[in-house]
Amino acid sequence: MSNKNIYLPYLMRIEKITDEAPGVKTFRLAFEDKAEGEAFDFRAGQFAEYSAFGEGECTFCIASPPTRRGYVECTFRRAGRVTTGLAKLEEGDTMGFRGPFGNSFPIEQWQGKNLLFVAGGIALPPMRCVIENALDMREKFKDITIIYGAKSVGDLVYKEKLKEWEARPDVNMVTTVDPGGETPDWKGKVGFTPTVLEQVAPSSDNTVAVVCGPPVMIKFSFPVLEKLGFKDTDIYTTLENRMKCGLGKCGRCNVGKMYVCKDGPVFTKAQLNGLPPEY
Repeated sequence: MSNKNIYLPYLMRIEKITDEAPGVKTFRLAFEDKAEGEAFDFRAGQFAEYSAFGEGECTFCIASPPTRRGYVECTFRRAGRVTTGLAKLEEGDTMGFRGPFGNSFPIEQWQGKNLLFVAGGIALPPMRCVIENALDMREKFKDITIIYGAKSVGDLVYKEKLKEWEARPDVNMVTTVDPGGETPDWKGKVGFTPTVLEQVAPSSDNTVAVVCGPPVMIKFSFPVLEKLGFKDTDIYTTLENRMKCGLGKCGRCNVGKMYVCKDGPVFTKAQLNGLPPEY
């Protein structure tokens, strides 16, 4: 459920701020109106507009899963005017939240399948939502493999979550950092994410793959998945760059016949094959 007036944000109180990596923070947001919080619902993969009052709005995914009620979480990197405004806020402050928008991962269709998640850097937040959604329904899926890489150990986000997932006997967790990004006590793999994906070589049989990361990581991961036997219809990703209004009104995210905010942000590789090559 969303607000009747699509332009009117929910008022949210920042309950907790976690510093994830240099310039990267996670906010846990509680609805100031508890009734609105109880009525709010969304699906894994959807995004929202977050506002620092007086600075404007910016778009990013909802990082917490819909299976955990009463709050939403978002993770962002300080980059421009609005994210700088958000980064200045403190626990207890009020900010705006508008959504949910966009389509979602068809998680019900994945029941009975193996799940493979491949993520890079700051692109773990949209993946975290669907990972935790799946883990909260763990009995409905077969093997779950998570491959996550970042430039360096310091750039890994959700360090506590990574430990939590790694400790689970029902999750195959593989963490890697780029060559030169390791520390003396680093116990994970060293290598670029697509290379590590090829080394792990997960089976494509009855498996859905979800890939989120910088464009270059996605570009080199797709051929690896193809080599492993994954069909384009079984490979999902989420696009968030260029989105602004969230409603298909401003046209900034228009590509080919699609608006990323309305037709996405979740797409299969088969759908991406039909988009202009520059996207």
